[in-house]
Amino acid sequence: MRKLRRFTIMLLISLSLFGLCACQSDGGNANVDADNTLGYEQIDAHKAKEIMDSNEEYVLVDARTYEEFASGHIKGAILIPEYEIAGRAELELPDKNALILVYCRSGRRSKIASEELVNLGYTNVKEFGGIIDWPYEVVK
Repeated sequence: MRKLRRFTIMLLISLSLFGLCACQSDGGNANVDADNTLGYEQIDAHKAKEIMDSNEEYVLVDARTYEEFASGHIKGAILIPEYEIAGRAELELPDKNALILVYCRSGRRSKIASEELVNLGYTNVKEFGGIIDWPYEVVK
């Protein structure tokens, strides 16, 4: 009986500790995917801008709708709406090892598009959220 009680107490302590660890704050690094379980890297707008301002080659993909793109987009972006990625990516993005930066309006569709690109075999995809968080210039 004593062993069962000890086992039960140890089990409850272990489960409590597991629950605390699972709910622990990430220190504000919600966009960091340290072990790359997503298959693509999440970066912020500032990091994306650094890449764009560098001499590094990249492709910038806007995953919004045609209407949204026409209302304003980041200079140099190509429009491939998230719902068309699967059908158009291999035609418009022939180099599966190219650095691809993906954004949308708020970040939801860019995540879906980035995941689809990874599923199609693209190896260097970086998703940076939405144009609503883009503090730099846009073109119309």
